[in-house]
Amino acid sequence: MRTNADRLDTAETAVRLAVAVKRLQARIREEAGVTSTGLSVAQVSIFSRLVHDGPVTAASLAAAEHVSQQAIAQSLAGLKAGGLVSVQPDPADGRKNLLEVTAAGRTLYETIISSRDDWLIEAIESVVGPDEQASLEQAIKLLERLGQVDLRTRRGTR
Repeated sequence: MRTNADRLDTAETAVRLAVAVKRLQARIREEAGVTSTGLSVAQVSIFSRLVHDGPVTAASLAAAEHVSQQAIAQSLAGLKAGGLVSVQPDPADGRKNLLEVTAAGRTLYETIISSRDDWLIEAIESVVGPDEQASLEQAIKLLERLGQVDLRTRRGTR
């Protein structure tokens, strides 16, 4: 049975994890040049989804990103205006449109990802010793599992 002390320890761990992840995300954005592009984190996430999943509808993009269609529309407006994302009619259903990354968008995305990866590789090599590599792998697995947890079935939908 969990005690109040156990719960407090877990709460402290949760706060430390949230702060550490937030700081790492901010640093990755900075090092990747995301802040200098003028793009939001949401827009870069949309880029990533479009690059990896190919042309999709705004509705499926909103569902995949766990945001409203209005939020997707706001993020897409700037991407479309900047010539980074295009809209084409869906050949399978003329009532729908498909979003896809343009050549300019793909180039920008690849630059962002390359900068991010270069910094992250160098940071890992400079901070994580050979004896810590297995621990880092375990931490990544735990973070991936935490990211997949869906507690809505236990607590009711938010």
